[in-house]
Parts: sequence; C-alpha cells; structure tokens
Amino acid sequence: MLTLNHFLVLGAVLFCIGLYGAISKRNAIAVLMGIEIMLNAVNITMIGFSFFNRLPQTINNLPGSALGGLLTGQIFAIFIITVAAAEAAVALAMIIAIYRKRDTVDVGEIDMMKW
Repeated sequence: MLTLNHFLVLGAVLFCIGLYGAISKRNAIAVLMGIEIMLNAVNITMIGFSFFNRLPQTINNLPGSALGGLLTGQIFAIFIITVAAAEAAVALAMIIAIYRKRDTVDVGEIDMMKW
C-alpha cells in the first residue's frame, strides 16, 4: 500500500538528484536536464498531496467545487509541465544561439558581457 511518505521520499530523492545535476554539471544541457528533474519531483509531490488530501463530501458539495478538491494537484502538475516545456524551449533556443556565437555550451566559459 502506497502512502504519502512514499510520494514525498520519491519526490525528495528526485529533487536532490536534479539539484546535484544542476549544480555540479558544466554542460548547459545537463543543467537544464537537472532543472527538469527537479520540476518533475515537484509534480510527484503535488499529485501525492492531491491524492491523499481527500475532502469530506459535505465540504466538497459546495457550488463550483465539485472537482476542485480532487484534482487540484493534477491541475497544478499540468501547469508545471506547461511551464517546464516553455522553459525548455526558450532555454534550448538560447543555448543554440550561444553555441553558434561562442562554439561552446560549457557554463564556465559562457560570459555574456564579453563577446
């Protein structure tokens, strides 16, 4: 039987892996992959909280909140996935532009003040 602790531990482990990848890597693509892993960890915890936060039916029967108490985590996860996709597209476009100009994607060598 899965409990909320399983979701939280999985989310924490994924977040730590993503944080380590984002901090320790010098390649810009690897840094972006670490950030995406961290966003997925947040999605797992949001869905875990949503799944285990069932409101009583008396509160849930209020007008306009028929699905609000049950799908809040999933709706937030969809928004996070959308923002992550937009962030990845913009970041990859920036990395491609920097690579064309500088011929490197090494984070340590990219200094936008010096062209």
